[in-house]
Amino acid sequence: LSASIAAALGLVATGCERSPSPQPAATQAAQPAVAAEKITDEHSYAEPDKVQTTDLALDLAIDFAQKQIRGTATYSLEWLDQNANQLLLDTRAISIQKAEGLGVDGQWTELTHTLAGADPILGSKLTIETPNRPAKVRVTYATSPEASGLQWLEPAMTEGKKGPFMFSQSQQIHARSWVPLQDTPQIRFTYTANVKAPADAMVLMSADNDPAAVRDGDYSFKMPQKIPSYLLAIAAGDLVFKPIGDRSGVWAEPTMVDKAVTEFADTEKMIDTAEKMYGPYRWGRYDLLVLPPSFPYGGMENPRLTFATPTVIVGDKSLVSLVAHE
Repeated sequence: LSASIAAALGLVATGCERSPSPQPAATQAAQPAVAAEKITDEHSYAEPDKVQTTDLALDLAIDFAQKQIRGTATYSLEWLDQNANQLLLDTRAISIQKAEGLGVDGQWTELTHTLAGADPILGSKLTIETPNRPAKVRVTYATSPEASGLQWLEPAMTEGKKGPFMFSQSQQIHARSWVPLQDTPQIRFTYTANVKAPADAMVLMSADNDPAAVRDGDYSFKMPQKIPSYLLAIAAGDLVFKPIGDRSGVWAEPTMVDKAVTEFADTEKMIDTAEKMYGPYRWGRYDLLVLPPSFPYGGMENPRLTFATPTVIVGDKSLVSLVAHE
């Protein structure tokens, strides 16, 4: 027998051994209560045991010339610790203009905030003083052209070579480079967004993208299911939509979209098969965004809008298992 087979048989034998009979309740020794272990995410400054973001509202503007996103992020907060007096957020290479809290009178009041020095991995801790534990906090900010979670492409780097392109990649901890937030999978939140961009750029997010959306430079999104920060995603560029089925389709550059639709023609069948195995599909739509070749992954499972590399479009559907994987 090979070592691997012998090891497997050993595991089977071990698994088949009869467990010792439990002692009668009267003879069992009393076990001391074990306190719940505090879970610490070593890659986040956030304190989810004290306060948690339940909803995120973004109001953003995309500036291709400056390679920058500017705007506000508003956090709906659940305070778990009534003695907490700070909100800690993760950031990386983000400039913070202002932090505000929503008072019980409905008025926004500026809050004291401090942006710490940059750690090469974690980025900078944003500390917002919240002595009254407001239900909402709003941060006004701007990203850096070197944001690790955003890729800015010149027209020559795209398929159609007509206009610039921008897309995000938030996994693993890059969301903090384009939105200040509690960047840990311990926190899950719904979100809405209003995004302004040049009129010739279509904007998409990991949310309820409208297949019939008109390019007008002003786009709104809603994600009603809670997601962790690494699934927060955005893209903008010369993009058009073509359907595959009633709840699936492809977004891509005009020169790529027909090839992508042909390649991913079985997407609806994959959804149907998954539903037979696991129950109703919970995200509403499953669309694919085909990105320029510089996308660093084969695919990214951003909800409602999988980001996919064009290198899987080879003409014979041999690589479309990517869709089932995502």
